[in-house]
Amino acid sequence: MTDVPDHATDDRRSLGQTEGPMEDVLEESFTRQVLEGTQRLSRPWREVLVTGLVGGTDVAIGVLAFLAVLHETGSQLLGGIAFSAGFIALLLGRSELFTEGFLVPVVTVAAKRATLLQLAKLWSGTLVANLVGGWLIMWLVVLAFPSFHADLVEAGTHFATAPVNGETIALAVLAGATMTLLTRMQHGTDDMTAKIIAAIAAAFLLAGTQMFHSILDSLLIFGAIHTGDATFGYADWGKFLLLAVLGNMAGGLGLVTLLRLVRSKERLLDERNGRTQTEG
Repeated sequence: MTDVPDHATDDRRSLGQTEGPMEDVLEESFTRQVLEGTQRLSRPWREVLVTGLVGGTDVAIGVLAFLAVLHETGSQLLGGIAFSAGFIALLLGRSELFTEGFLVPVVTVAAKRATLLQLAKLWSGTLVANLVGGWLIMWLVVLAFPSFHADLVEAGTHFATAPVNGETIALAVLAGATMTLLTRMQHGTDDMTAKIIAAIAAAFLLAGTQMFHSILDSLLIFGAIHTGDATFGYADWGKFLLLAVLGNMAGGLGLVTLLRLVRSKERLLDERNGRTQTEG
């Protein structure tokens, strides 16, 4: 019985256009992820921070679009579609969001193409830079659009004062899984139209259903604080951020990335063995 999986793998190697153990489409996606992840994780601090800073400003522009539609229509769902402007900017501008780092970089580390220290640098640098860039743009949004103040306070209060319970934890986990699913979908195709559609769908789910996303919702909280009308402060934001970051990581890593690693087990072993032979 133990020989069956090996024979199946050998068949896939011989019948496919690639020499890997997985189907051709998955092989191409895996190779694309490892190549991109190696480049992303090998960047110096300056590039990590600048890319993350731009990513924070891109998301903030999406928040502005969300607020404009929410203010005019009162619809959270339509606002979620408008927020996709931020994700499209991330995609086309090649900037980076903290929650985009749960699939490609982890696969790269698992393939021994990068180290855990490099992964920690990417995560920490991108998270801080996203928040700084977003904080700045939200300050400008508050100055430029006084009519949005009430909407910002209402939205920010929803997240900053939320209790830690089963509902909020689940919302944070789902947000992380949604973002990592978005990454997986966009790396599964070369078609830009398909990538943009995936970005719109993910934005709709995150903002439209008020999932707990560490960056998006932090920017709403920042905006509310900037107005001077919020009944909460940065200490409340810190509590929210801890919940959102841990939940996002649990969802992205546990519900999506882990399954991808299990699915790519043979390919990971091939990559590790090839790396070991090269280093030897």
